[in-house]
Amino acid sequence: MEVLRRSSVFAAEVMEVFDRSPTDKELVSQAKALCRDYINSRLIQAGVSWSKPEYNAPVPGGKLAEVSTILLRLGDELEYIRPNVYRNIARQLNISLHSETVVSDAFLAVAAQIFTAGITWGKVVSLYAVAAGLAVDCVRHAQPAMVHTIVDCLGEFVRKTLVTWLKRRGGWTDITKCVVNTDPSLRSHWLVAAVCSFGHFLKAIFFVLLPER
Repeated sequence: MEVLRRSSVFAAEVMEVFDRSPTDKELVSQAKALCRDYINSRLIQAGVSWSKPEYNAPVPGGKLAEVSTILLRLGDELEYIRPNVYRNIARQLNISLHSETVVSDAFLAVAAQIFTAGITWGKVVSLYAVAAGLAVDCVRHAQPAMVHTIVDCLGEFVRKTLVTWLKRRGGWTDITKCVVNTDPSLRSHWLVAAVCSFGHFLKAIFFVLLPER
């Protein structure tokens, strides 16, 4: 009974987050939960075997589950438009997946370049797509532990770069505004900035490779 009581209290606390202004720590925690869910979806989609027990984290519930669904839906659209950008990322960056430092530095370099010209939801979706694409590469190359590194890096990037922006919008639930209208002709507004980020993504690839030339 005590366990059930504590579980109920925890669930109530989680739901309470969405009824008030979320803290920096909560936004980062949610960002990482969304990242794990996004990566897991892409691993399944890629048909990659994934059974690391330590990766089994709570699946987003309540409003965070809705945010995760929308994030994945927008990611589908973005990856459909430019599939090659979000696949074989390690090869595009020409990096080794055996070094945690190399993987971390490469991901953070790409993340920084994506947001060089400002923050939009389109770019946030692009960031998650990059994280998932890199995670798929890691698992395919027998480096599943690097998935945790990528999730942690994304969380750290959100803490340093996106938290203030997210708080001004009331948190992650603001992304639901991107799918208010289902008309395809009106649905692309969020994609405009994401498409613009492709140039920054390629620029990031150049900067990551530059020291090796």
